[in-house]
Formats: sequence, structure tokens, C-alpha cells
Amino acid sequence: MKAVQNLFKTYWQVLGVVGLVIIGFSIFGYARTQVQAASSRIKVVFWHEMKGPGQQQLNEFIAAFNKSQSKYEVVPQFQGSYNAVIQKVMNTHGTSASPAVFQSMDISTSQMYHSGYTVPVQKFIDRDHYDIDQIASVARGVATRNGKLLAMPFNTSQTTLFYNAGLFKKYGIKPLPVSPSYSDISRVSQQLYQKSNHQIKGMSVEAYSWLFEQFLSNANEEFANQHDGHTGISTKVNFTGPVALESMKWLQGRAKAGDLMNYGDAKNETAAFLSGKLGLFMQSSADTSLLIKGLGKNLGVTYYPHPDGVKPNGISVGGASLWIANDKSAAVQEGAWEFTKFLVNAQNQAKWEKATGYLAINTHSAKEPVLKKLYAQYPMTKVPGDQLRSAQANYTNSGIFIDGVIAARALIENAMQQIYAGKDVYQSLKTAENSYNKVLKSTNRANGRG
Repeated sequence: MKAVQNLFKTYWQVLGVVGLVIIGFSIFGYARTQVQAASSRIKVVFWHEMKGPGQQQLNEFIAAFNKSQSKYEVVPQFQGSYNAVIQKVMNTHGTSASPAVFQSMDISTSQMYHSGYTVPVQKFIDRDHYDIDQIASVARGVATRNGKLLAMPFNTSQTTLFYNAGLFKKYGIKPLPVSPSYSDISRVSQQLYQKSNHQIKGMSVEAYSWLFEQFLSNANEEFANQHDGHTGISTKVNFTGPVALESMKWLQGRAKAGDLMNYGDAKNETAAFLSGKLGLFMQSSADTSLLIKGLGKNLGVTYYPHPDGVKPNGISVGGASLWIANDKSAAVQEGAWEFTKFLVNAQNQAKWEKATGYLAINTHSAKEPVLKKLYAQYPMTKVPGDQLRSAQANYTNSGIFIDGVIAARALIENAMQQIYAGKDVYQSLKTAENSYNKVLKSTNRANGRG
């Protein structure tokens, strides 16, 4: 009997082993099939610079896109800063290491255009009769040349004015209008400073060139000739025009009066604002979510200010656009285009704004449930998007189409620091203007454009 039991035991052990082998081969076969299926997809390598919530939401988009179809597989690769990506693109173009689609910041538009390394997305727009009007006009303006869209806007922001509505209410100060003038801001800044017995600074404007550029943009004053580089190669900049002088004299006047405080950088400025030591400041709309966490419904939001008596022209956007490289096959370029369209559809742009604070560039996104709910709960979050949609693109609100803008910004920021220190406004700006004109001349000559 025991021998029979041992025989059955051996039988079931052998059968078990055989079963495991069969299962193992089945699993191996399935995995191999999956690998083959995945490898049969067209790889679309995507270089980006997103971190934190932006990277998390981007990864979700990529997973959703890859799942939505079986032809393409987007492979995301984080590349560091905007500047790092540009240099890597320039160094790897034409090799297997280069990306199929990549992010490039607004002030690198001219460099990417002149590199000749990309395919204008206008090619796909025209072919597919894609409704480009669904993308906000000013968002498109920064990446447009000769009426052709070079790249698709994606992570888009604008400068926004933030104020502490709770402090205004406490001290009986009338809130700002949606589109304030310099005088409107001076009024509330002075009142808050005086009524708080100088314990609260009324306003702050960081010595930041992007803000200087927006003062010009919103009053339709050109930063450089050739319509800010949009109609030809800029050979001269103009930092001493009427609006440039007026805006900087206005800020210097507020600093001398004591109600404007120069905090040195955005981090210190934001800390002062959230701690109730500062009434208003101007920074990226992407900061809205952070400020709501600190102030809740006491956060006030308006459009960027304009000079008295001047109709607002609208301001340019910051952030980056999606560029499609021309060193990849037609099939890969097609995948990059399909992915690009996916990222900017109304539903995804609504999710993007909610998750990151960047503005939804699709004009239909405001109707999406996720944003309707956000706007209903925090009405101030709708204001930056309204500002974006309120303007039509023109040369002065479509960014600066010049190589080497970073150098210009450093000079302008130095001039602004001097102005806050009480130095002559015209001379400070003129020195920056003269210095950059020399740099621009050298840059144009080095690029064979001078």
C-alpha cells in the first residue's frame, strides 16, 4: 500500500513540474508577445523640463496617450533646465540620440527657427485642416513667423497682478479693477502703506526683465526694431522709449515714497505677501495655486497694469512650446504631431491648468468640468486665463524674436536695480540699451546676419 502511495505521490510531483513548465512557457510566450508588440510601435522620444506637479501630470498624459492607440509609443526623457535642453538639441541633431519632439522656452524661439532643425507645425495644421483658432491667439503669437506656426504652445503662463483682498478689506481699501492702470495701483499701495502705519508695504515689482518687457507689451511699445524681430533681424533695441521711461519712473517714485519695497527676488517677495507684510506684487500666473493655498479666497487677481489713458494691448506669454525635429522619419514626425494634438486638446489642457497652474491654451477648456468646478470654488483662478483670451496677437505682445535675449535681460535687471537705488532712470536704461546693442551686433555678425 505504501508503495502505491509513493507511486501516486511521484506521479503528482512530476505532473506538477510539467504544469509549472507549461505555465512558465506560457508566461514567457505572453511576455515575449508583449515585448514584440511594444517594440513594433513607433518610438517618439520626448525631451522635457517638467518637475514636480508638471512632471507628474505629464507622465499621466503620456501613459494615457500610449494606451489610447497602438501605433506610437512616447518615451519621455527629463533633460534639466530649458537652456540645457536647447544645447543638447543643438549638439545631438542628426544623430540617434536626438529627440523627436521637445520643449523650448519662449525666448529661444528665434534660435530654434534659425537652426533649421525643426518642422513647422503649420505643415500638419494645413494638411489636416486642424482648427488652430481653438488655441489662444497670444499663445500662438510667440511661436509664429511669417504667419506660420513654428511650434505648438504648451506650458503657458502670463504675468499677473496678485493682491491681498483680506488686507484691503481690513483697511477699507477699494479693490482694484480687473484691468488696472498705474494710478489704480498707486492708490491702493499708498493707502495700505499709510493706513497700516507703514507696517505693510503697498507693492513690490521685482527687478526682473520679464516684467519690464510686459510693461512695454501692454502699452504697444516695441522692445527692438523690425517689430521685435518678427519681421526681420533686429539690429537695435529700445529700452528708453516713452513707456519704458514712464513705467520705471513710476516704480522709482513709489520706492521713494516708501510704499514700494524691492525684496530682491520672487522668493522673498512671495514670503512677504503670504505673511501679510505686502499688499500686491506681479509674478507668473503659474503661482496662483500656491498663493491660494496661503490666502484662500482672500487672494485677489487682476490683469497686468497699463499706463493711464492707454488701452491695454495684452502681454506676451512665458513658458515653452513643443517643437518637432526634422531629423526623424516621417512616421516618427507623425507620431510627434499626434502626441502634440493630444496634449493641447480641451480636456487635457483643462487638467493641465488644474494640476500645474499653467494656463489652458485651448479656448474650449474653460467649459470642461474640472475647470468649471475650480472657477466656481475660486473665481480668481479664472482671471489669468481671461487675460490670455482677451487679447489678439500682434508684434508687441508676441514675445521677442531675437537670439541672445538672456543677455539683454541681465542688463535690464541691473538697470532696474540701479533705478530702485535712486539713480537716473534714463541713464540707467540707456547704458543697458547701448551695451546690448553691441552684443546684438556681435551676435548677428557671428550668425552671419550682420
